Amino acid sequence: MQNTTTSPSPSPSVLVLGATGKTGRRVVRTLRAAGVTVRAASRSGEVRFDWTEPATWAGALAGASAVYLIAPDEGYEAVPRFVARAVAAGVRRFVALSGSGIEHVGEDFGRGMAAAEDAVRASGAEWAVVRPTNFFQNFDEDLWRQPLLDGRLALPIGDVPEPFIDADDVAEVAALLLTRPRSEHDDGVYEISGARALTFREAVAVMARAAGREIAFVELTPEEYHAELLASGLPEPAARALGALFALHREGHTATPVPGVETLLGRAPSDFTTYAQQAAAKGAWTPPAR
Repeated sequence: MQNTTTSPSPSPSVLVLGATGKTGRRVVRTLRAAGVTVRAASRSGEVRFDWTEPATWAGALAGASAVYLIAPDEGYEAVPRFVARAVAAGVRRFVALSGSGIEHVGEDFGRGMAAAEDAVRASGAEWAVVRPTNFFQNFDEDLWRQPLLDGRLALPIGDVPEPFIDADDVAEVAALLLTRPRSEHDDGVYEISGARALTFREAVAVMARAAGREIAFVELTPEEYHAELLASGLPEPAARALGALFALHREGHTATPVPGVETLLGRAPSDFTTYAQQAAAKGAWTPPAR
């Protein structure tokens, strides 16, 4: 839906879902720093919101004119119902977090993101979909931090590069799309990435230098990776999802940097080496003393 009106919008009140998560908490911080009224919602946040409890939706939506939408991996069937409820409650704009290359992934990965994309497109409200590449912070906040602490990151990726992106850049893009005037808003998909593509082996080398210690990158076959994930205690569906994610990467769908951050924010994306140095200085990859 293309907007043609040039009348100003009232000051937005933004509902941020997943407000304690990796991008959600950064979106909250960015919006509040700009003076925007924010409802920070999650199961354990300031405003209670639970995808599995529709009774929590109305309270979260109260007064919101825009929503930062992060769909669940499980129970994503609720997303269209929530979006319809939000529009009925007065929400005029959605910004949905998705992922780069999502259109090339099969059933094992990203079904929540795909459901969010479909729901906001069909909502009748203004919408934007943000598709970032892998976050820098996957290396120091969750997914790959423990393997790096253990001195070995093993993945089935080969030499296909990835233009990793800073979650702070993702949040800044989302905040802009949530709040810019209607006259400047175009519905659509916004692909964003970091400025340079690194292989995972190269990224590990950067982090090892920053941390001042040995960290190995090990190449696995997809079968070996799946077996290691199961052996680590990961459930079968989660192991299949990660396998599907790396199949997407191996096919090269996310390998090329795109200019989305610079186009939207008017500056270059954050640098991976700078990120690694700052994370290492905080002890991200330094094993605890024994």
